[in-house]
Amino acid sequence: MNRTTAPALRRGLDILELFLEPNNGLRVPEITEKLGIPRASAHELVGALADRGYLQAVSEPPSRYVLGVRAFRLGGAYERGLDLAALGRDSARKVAAECGETVQIVVREGRFAVFIVRIDSTHSIRLVSDVGSSLPAHCTAGGKMLLSSLPPEELDALFPDDAALPAMTAQSINSRERLLAELATARERGWAEENSESNENVACVAAPIFDRSGACVAAMSISTPTLRWGEKQREDYVKLVVRGAREISTNLGSLSTR
Repeated sequence: MNRTTAPALRRGLDILELFLEPNNGLRVPEITEKLGIPRASAHELVGALADRGYLQAVSEPPSRYVLGVRAFRLGGAYERGLDLAALGRDSARKVAAECGETVQIVVREGRFAVFIVRIDSTHSIRLVSDVGSSLPAHCTAGGKMLLSSLPPEELDALFPDDAALPAMTAQSINSRERLLAELATARERGWAEENSESNENVACVAAPIFDRSGACVAAMSISTPTLRWGEKQREDYVKLVVRGAREISTNLGSLSTR
């Protein structure tokens, strides 16, 4: 991109990069002096960054600004993507080699499960899901596993009523009551399942992946066409996916034994 384009974006990034150096927060006059930009522009840009959560005021006017939680989440997303994509792919390949089915790793973004790793099935009939694509979390095994780790107040905010649960198939969860019951089951047994809820022809099981802090940051799933699904497959695949997810968790530094 030409350096003369998107000047507001460039200045906004310049402001954020000031916080890469240790400091106790910066006031707008300091930002103006450091970057050599008009004070009015600095006020406008800082206000926009604060509104989006990338900066946070920590004192009475004239306010001193520090990095906000959104910046922390962005950094966490980078770390999560870097570690999970690399470590997860190796473990997912091992699981896929044993079961011959599609193995995926998902993370949560709001109400959605986002695919960050996919290892394809070796069968001629296989599932199609692109890395980077997303599905409603309540319709997938991996998404339900991630939702099961959330505190009640966060679940209430995500799903305040039944209207927040759009169905993808006739089997999809479409009520808070059913969702909460299924999440409680997943939480108790340590794995989640999906039966024709995002696709009428797909069944899936998933297990949680924990980071070094013990937080559930992702889920590994095994998906298969329903024509190859049965109680024996479910039993075997649950063992496989739990083992694979635990391996990733251990590599991420987790001490969790769940």
